[in-house]
Amino acid sequence: MQQFDYMKILYAFAAVFIVINYGLLLQGIVAKIYGRVSKKIGLRIYQPWLNLFRQYFMRNSIHHGVMYYLGPVFRLSGGTGILLFSPIIVGAPLFETFSYAGDMLLIMYFMFLGTLGMALGGGESGHPYAAMAVGRGLSLNTAAEIPIVMAIISVVAQYGTLDLAEIVRAQQGGIMHWTMVTNPLATAAVLLGFLGSMMRSPFDVVIAPQEIPIGPPTEYNSSFMALLMTNRTIYPIAKVMLFVTVFFGGVTLQDSWLLTFVIFFLKTFLLYMWSVFIGLSFPRFRVEQGVRWFFGVPALLGILSIAAVKFGWYQF
Repeated sequence: MQQFDYMKILYAFAAVFIVINYGLLLQGIVAKIYGRVSKKIGLRIYQPWLNLFRQYFMRNSIHHGVMYYLGPVFRLSGGTGILLFSPIIVGAPLFETFSYAGDMLLIMYFMFLGTLGMALGGGESGHPYAAMAVGRGLSLNTAAEIPIVMAIISVVAQYGTLDLAEIVRAQQGGIMHWTMVTNPLATAAVLLGFLGSMMRSPFDVVIAPQEIPIGPPTEYNSSFMALLMTNRTIYPIAKVMLFVTVFFGGVTLQDSWLLTFVIFFLKTFLLYMWSVFIGLSFPRFRVEQGVRWFFGVPALLGILSIAAVKFGWYQF
């Protein structure tokens, strides 16, 4: 019987710590970009760290149902699960964490766990419009996940494996081996679905940060809000790394750690900025408009990507 390597636990904590700080840095950069586009100075780049620490040290006396308190826990579990069961850097034990114990199917469950947990928590908030908000949020998030799931099914069928590390290894040998090139329809579908999963404009009407003074920022506070903020830091980075792994050649350990981190930063940063660029360029959709949009071109691209692999339209 193979002995468990307890160093994996230490590696997991280190990987989560690094990703949290990387996510906070990107949040600060994005806030500064949004400020400059609006012709303002913008927030300080280190402001996300201050906000997170402040919330963790606050306490409250609000009492709701049990699921209200478990909602942030489920939310954080979704993002952390994707991170820990995905190979961040293939070939580097510190950044492979528990990827050997999971596969693409497990990751797909984690992708929806956070959204479902948050919906259950919101239903216990006691707000009279909680059910309406849950329905709107689940509708838009589910519609955005459909082209992503179809694209992932296409890639799994293409490579004949659910193992993320094997998918990364299959893409080595140059950019022409990346899924982006070998399966462009799936890549296009996931890039469009990714916009909705990042909850930025034009698909952020559910949280509507400029207009609606309700929702998680007011229903939750203190350490519960801190858990949501931590997930807001981890979850986008985890999804970005997942899509880099599956569609953009992944990240493998190079001859030098500096080169490895440069490749990691460039790939994740550019994909992260894709949603930021679209968010700054287009006005917000209503919920029904967003749902129709995701069931249009993105879903069609996902279906065509599966058909392309099934009927051998590509020459792999």
